[in-house]
Amino acid sequence: MQRVGALIMQQLMRHRMPQGQLLRRRNPTTPAVLLSTFTQQQQKRGTATSTVSSKQATPPPRHDWNRAVSEAERIVGYPTSFLSLRWLLSDEIANVALHLRKLVGSAHPLMKTAKHLLYNGKNTMQAWGLIVLLVSKAAGHAPSIPDVEQDKSAGVLHSQRALAEVTEMIRISHLVHNSVVNLQSGTQAGQDVSTYDDMSFGNKIGLLTGDYLLGHSSAELANLRNQEVVELISSAVRDFSESEFIGERDEQNNPLPYKPGTFQRPSLSVAVDFNEHDVMTPMPIGQVLGNPEQEWECRNILNAGSLLGKSCQASLKLAGQSEQMQRHAYRFGKHLALAWQACLDAEIFQCPTLPLDTTFSLVSAPVLFHLEHDPSLYALIEPGKKSVELIDYVQIHKAVIAGPALAKTKELQCKHTAAALSVLQHFPATDARQALENIILAMQDL
Repeated sequence: MQRVGALIMQQLMRHRMPQGQLLRRRNPTTPAVLLSTFTQQQQKRGTATSTVSSKQATPPPRHDWNRAVSEAERIVGYPTSFLSLRWLLSDEIANVALHLRKLVGSAHPLMKTAKHLLYNGKNTMQAWGLIVLLVSKAAGHAPSIPDVEQDKSAGVLHSQRALAEVTEMIRISHLVHNSVVNLQSGTQAGQDVSTYDDMSFGNKIGLLTGDYLLGHSSAELANLRNQEVVELISSAVRDFSESEFIGERDEQNNPLPYKPGTFQRPSLSVAVDFNEHDVMTPMPIGQVLGNPEQEWECRNILNAGSLLGKSCQASLKLAGQSEQMQRHAYRFGKHLALAWQACLDAEIFQCPTLPLDTTFSLVSAPVLFHLEHDPSLYALIEPGKKSVELIDYVQIHKAVIAGPALAKTKELQCKHTAAALSVLQHFPATDARQALENIILAMQDL
């Protein structure tokens, strides 16, 4: 069946894909070539444009993100953007949507989060459920799995599809909960009566929506009737909470970087990850503070990589795969999430000027790398201990793009992209694995 499916995919791609991509699909690309292509394109992006002769070879075509996602969705059966359609159309969420209309025109962060979730463009990654399903199909399942539990048309298990829905719901609930505003009397929102009413109402909607999604995902997770899977995904929710207690915070609970020199720089040999044989053991956070790259990895593994990695691992656990394959799935999900976060962190600093009324995370990779390069930048960040509204983001943006931090962030993205591609080679060569490779390579062109 896989061979027939591959032949069908080749015929489809003949009519849809550019000639360069068709040749690459006919001749399976080795990991070395994939990594070389990624590195070459990163180097071309980072260097200045030089004069070239007309006979010089044309650069490789850009990988289209939407096309890569569309092909992947076709492989797993149906668009994963509709994975959660069942609960999106429920009465509870429909009522939330009606209440959200009252927040239109207000400055509540929940509206920005809703726009971020609904806008399916290059700035969002509505593909976490898709990644879980692709990993599931790429790895396959044990022969002992009964036929009644298999979705033969898509090549995954019904329980794996349910797990993909749970992953999406937990991620969305986390983003919605993060939109809650801390209304203290010393803040502008706490002093302005009209603003306070809007913010208070938005907080209620955010809390109720996030709690509903988290509670519903917990019920769906329990229906899988697999204690080990429940423990894995529950530990990912725990990691979300733990990520909120790393470092200093302003009054709105926005994270702030450590002052350079606060912590002694640890050894670079310290691994930033969970125990390989027990990912439910908390991460040793104290051992990685002080190093920009390790601290960034620690924050984002807890905040994103843990859920995607453990969901991929749990999907193979449901399929009866070996522990070694489960660990490969975890590492792939973790590195993919980190590569995506590095891509997001670098995006705002690729603009020569900061757009009006735009901010960025002060613990993003470019800011942390620039603090290592120039500790004096912390003088612009220190006023943010009271409120990030007191920070001059324009000056920080100018300082970062003038230094080496953006190039280091690109190297960080390349590192985790290469790691994800390397781990992917442990999976059988199937159309699902090819789709995952296409998604990873398309990420570099966002």
